[in-house]
Amino acid sequence: MNQTLESFLYLVAAVAFIVGLKRLTSPATARNGNRLAALGMLLAVITTLLDSGVVSLTGIIAGIIVGSAIGVVAAKQIAMTDMPQLVAAFNGFGGGASAFVAATEFIRHPDAIDTRISIALSVLIGSITMTGSFVAFAKLQGLVSGNPISFKGQKWFDSLIALAILVLGVLLVTSPTSLVFWVLTLLSLVIGVTRILPIGGADMPVVIAFLNAASGLAAAAAGFVIGSNVLIISGALVGASGLILTSIMVKAMNRTLIGVLAGGFGGTSGPQAEIGQKPVKRATSDDVAITLAYARSVIVVPGYGLAVAQAQHVMKDLVNALQERNVEVRFAIHPVAGRMPGHMNVLLAEADVPYDQLYDLETINRDFGRTDVALVVGANDVVNPAARTDANSPIYGMPILDVDAATTCVVIKRSLSPGFAGIDNPLFYLDGTLMLFDDARKALSDLVTAVNNV
Repeated sequence: MNQTLESFLYLVAAVAFIVGLKRLTSPATARNGNRLAALGMLLAVITTLLDSGVVSLTGIIAGIIVGSAIGVVAAKQIAMTDMPQLVAAFNGFGGGASAFVAATEFIRHPDAIDTRISIALSVLIGSITMTGSFVAFAKLQGLVSGNPISFKGQKWFDSLIALAILVLGVLLVTSPTSLVFWVLTLLSLVIGVTRILPIGGADMPVVIAFLNAASGLAAAAAGFVIGSNVLIISGALVGASGLILTSIMVKAMNRTLIGVLAGGFGGTSGPQAEIGQKPVKRATSDDVAITLAYARSVIVVPGYGLAVAQAQHVMKDLVNALQERNVEVRFAIHPVAGRMPGHMNVLLAEADVPYDQLYDLETINRDFGRTDVALVVGANDVVNPAARTDANSPIYGMPILDVDAATTCVVIKRSLSPGFAGIDNPLFYLDGTLMLFDDARKALSDLVTAVNNV
């Protein structure tokens, strides 16, 4: 391929990535932004394959057809609640691909001095990302426990591996041998497993965002290895956006990235004797329907329970029923609602909930004190007042939605079981709180019927 044409096509692809990313910042332009970035990636892949000549045009077309078919089937089959697992798997494949690129180049050119640092970084970050992401996938999918999993002496074990990786990385740059490369790769794969297993479910949104950033950085390093500017640009964009998102997530949880990666937080392990043993005000669907129907304002707080029950559509039906009675209804979205960044926004958009009804934590919190009913559906830790009042709580200092400030708080849950943080929620036992125990979808469906009969 002509060098000028190749450079021009890569430039077009890079511009598509950047403009697409910019358009993803607004719900009104997000879909077009996603399509534009995808077209940019398609252009970059085709240009690379044609230029390198490693695959024939027939092979490229066949690959596009097969890959697109797999992508379409996956997109149609994967439920919204399983999106975090899918993203984790994508991160793992991205990291693995970068590591394989580095391995291939090392095998082909073991003495290439100018790419040794890039190869070391690519295989290190890519291998950790691959195994770490698949462990995160297994935790989110329920294949392994979502609780922190560790063994005695693990921190010393991980520290020794980290030290060995550092030494091997230096040796790979200064005195590369096949033994050094493969031992470095093996230890990177191991530490990817041992560092993610001790992280509990409460921190998984941060882990997903961080691994996404790592996969981008690994791709950028791989771009330096093979001299691909478009791979460097796309990897850097993914890495930078992932790191920004990670920063937002840890701030929203009042955590630090080091604290998250250290593990041991969240899950349902530990003493649970007092959870579910205190008296609460139980309510029926008719009780809650009357409370909602005669309210002037309602703020809905959706959580993972709503996502699991796939109750977003019936939630929209309830909102419609209330609005027909001139009840003002808004949604309060916590930054870590659901199991990945932006999860709840996408879920509600699927049910055609207007985006102007969605408010973030900083905007809506001051309004709870002037709201008749706060309707909490499947959320737990993000509405736990202990984050404000209990200095001994593991979530103390985490920004929460102040639903307890509303005149009445209605909580829809299956039981008094704890959330991802594994701690009790004092909100359930307050005088102004009504507990409606049921599956979110069934409870909301019953409420729609009951509100229409009020």
